[in-house]
Amino acid sequence: MKTFCGRANPTTGAMEWLEEDENYDYHQEIARSRYADMLHDKDRNVKYYQGIRAAVSRVKERGEKAVVLDIGTGTGLLSMMAASAGADFCYAIEVFKPMANAAVKIVEKNGFRDKIKVINKHSTAVTVGPDGDMQCRANILVTELFDTELIGEGALPTYEHAHKYLVQEGCEAVPHRATVYVQLVESKRMWSWNKLFPVHVEAEDGEKIIVSPSEMENCPGVPSVCDIQLNQMPSSDFTVLSDVVTVFSVDFSKPVRSASTSCRVQLEPVKSGKAQIVLSWWDIDMDPSGMINCTMAPYWVKSTSAFQWRDHWMQCVYFLPNEEPVLKGEKVYLTACRDEYSLWYKLQKARGEEENKADVCVESPVCWCQAHLLWNRPRFGELNDQNRTRQYIKSLMKVLKTDSICLCISDGSLLPVLAHYLGAKRFFKANHLEDKIKIIETRPELLMSSHLEDKKISVLVGEPFFTTSLLPWHNLYFWYARTAVTSHLASNVAVLPQSAALHMMIVEFQDLWRIRSPCGTCEGFDVQTLDDMIKNSMNFRESREAEPHPLWEYPCKSLSDPQEVLRFDFRETVPEHSLSTEGSVNLLRKGKSHGAVLWMEYHLVADISISTGLMQISNEKGNCEWNPHCKQAVYFFSSVIESEALSDLHSAVTYAINFNTKTGEIAMDFKL
Repeated sequence: MKTFCGRANPTTGAMEWLEEDENYDYHQEIARSRYADMLHDKDRNVKYYQGIRAAVSRVKERGEKAVVLDIGTGTGLLSMMAASAGADFCYAIEVFKPMANAAVKIVEKNGFRDKIKVINKHSTAVTVGPDGDMQCRANILVTELFDTELIGEGALPTYEHAHKYLVQEGCEAVPHRATVYVQLVESKRMWSWNKLFPVHVEAEDGEKIIVSPSEMENCPGVPSVCDIQLNQMPSSDFTVLSDVVTVFSVDFSKPVRSASTSCRVQLEPVKSGKAQIVLSWWDIDMDPSGMINCTMAPYWVKSTSAFQWRDHWMQCVYFLPNEEPVLKGEKVYLTACRDEYSLWYKLQKARGEEENKADVCVESPVCWCQAHLLWNRPRFGELNDQNRTRQYIKSLMKVLKTDSICLCISDGSLLPVLAHYLGAKRFFKANHLEDKIKIIETRPELLMSSHLEDKKISVLVGEPFFTTSLLPWHNLYFWYARTAVTSHLASNVAVLPQSAALHMMIVEFQDLWRIRSPCGTCEGFDVQTLDDMIKNSMNFRESREAEPHPLWEYPCKSLSDPQEVLRFDFRETVPEHSLSTEGSVNLLRKGKSHGAVLWMEYHLVADISISTGLMQISNEKGNCEWNPHCKQAVYFFSSVIESEALSDLHSAVTYAINFNTKTGEIAMDFKL
């Protein structure tokens, strides 16, 4: 049997359906899963274990048998904790079949076969009774169904169903409760991920300002949460406008309602400013007294210095529909709304009591300007990056003449508007929504002279940026498009950027390596079966692949100098043959070589370049600053995945890199 998978083709920029082995999806799911990250989360595991021990003790003290229901068991870890804490029996539910099979093996390997029954079903399909999946209702409910937003994975409807059909009234629950916290902030940096700022263009006839249309300016954006590693956001990038307040709290030991609801909290600003952003996180109490607490609070809120790094739970950034000026000490109301799976917020000035009771429920935001559907948050940030824009303006001024005929190939780009203001006579644009510029709604290979009014293109421009790109080199689609329109280019055409280069550097990650590192044992339980399963899935393809990560969120230090490994000349067409290179890179600093980071650098004109990766190495220790608007490609070395003891003594890394011009993909191999 075969399965069809949607994938962007880097040579056409289009989504295509590819025939894959029937196990492809399953292997991708396992290889890119966050199971290992959760098992490395010591804080989470220790506190779950403490909470489970306490819950089993409370049930035993009442003279009852301890029957545990574990929903979303994964590896079976929480059920094994319960069994070893003295639970009489555990029902472990796991809907993902490969994971359920692994849980059965792990449970057996750890000697709990008689105490734990793994049920491969969705919890809402589980039956109770003499002939059912469960003999009786459970009196301890254990779950880990949470995401960064707490409820995004369907925790509420799952709990609601479990209380109705699967657990006893008055059951113990681990965790016992969850609480969601919010804080109001002003942040030009985070606000730039949601609104398009005015762009200032210094043209020969004075300064021009490009402003976004009013429907974009007033658009509330998309309802999806922006989840990030808020602990990597420096305090200089935001201003706290309110204290931290609680908006929702859920007691999981009592019946839970998943129906949409809202609440209003009063805030007294601690500083005057523009309220733009609601920052949010949650914590869970593993016991009724709240003594065993696991929190996602960021560094400026949490007093302890011992931070648990985790990637499966982060912090949330919500954009208010509009920025609201607030004054210190002048009360405002924040309305917090939620449905089954998501939350959103609206800020209102304090008014008369009666008015405040009205319109509490606020509709979930919907983007009506289309821009938030075209551009993701990092893309908004990139378009708002004044320094980056200045580099493009400087470069355009060098290639544009008053009679230039320009063609722009990029998705949702501002380059046509910049070129228009800088004096280009005529501008043709693929995929753009601008009146003064002719939009050609066709693919580059279908471009005809009539589209261009029988003129030849004298300036071909691109950022390049394409919404289908996942890895840095996927934007090389610009090269394929440039090749497709060759017959329409003037003999002396100026191409901007004129070339690109693939760069690489060997790094040691502070924490990111954990997402690919085997666990071995977790809180004394052998989970090697999962490690083997992940390793098997990562090797499903003959060669392992690089994966995209926004490295501004994941600190690392460079162990080598950055190195250019491949160059692509956009002034020429894409060659028929592959481009390949091999060599070695010397390690200059001691450290654990976790992997290679790869990124693109675009040479716009002779002396102006734009990096999508490394911005600078900031000190002698090798700490790196990365382009915050782009994801870089990370290739984890097999030593991380195999959990070999990483020595600090390697002196060089050899590499072989091949760019297949037929597929637009890059294959790579590294050896320590």
